Amino acid sequence: MLQEFKSFLTKTNALALAIGVIIGAATGKVVSAIVDDLLMPVIGLVLPSGGDWREASITLLGTQNTIRYGHLIGTLVDFVIIAFVVFLITKVLLKPGPAPAEPATRACPECLEVVPQAARRCRACGSALSPVTEGTRAEV
Repeated sequence: MLQEFKSFLTKTNALALAIGVIIGAATGKVVSAIVDDLLMPVIGLVLPSGGDWREASITLLGTQNTIRYGHLIGTLVDFVIIAFVVFLITKVLLKPGPAPAEPATRACPECLEVVPQAARRCRACGSALSPVTEGTRAEV
């Protein structure tokens, strides 16, 4: 049974998914700490009401229920900041892949049939094709 479980983990990428979730949770804690400890105190200084804007609420008439709009706005601000920080981290860590290779085909100038770039004659109309040199680009 242990061997079957090990096979399941390696063949279904469940282990890679679990590691991704753990790393994601740790990254989320780091980003939340950056937001809570570094960015939000600065934002609190800029806001006119100081740091208590997250406690802003409206009390409903005749009840003890309140609409905590300050908490909602604070959560939205946290989300935007966290999403931006994650975007920056991802942009730094993930480099763009290599540019796609040029197509190995070109179009026949007579019938517009797609032929291999190295072809000397069109397979559809039989017309002679000019050779493609390295300095010129073939049409696709």
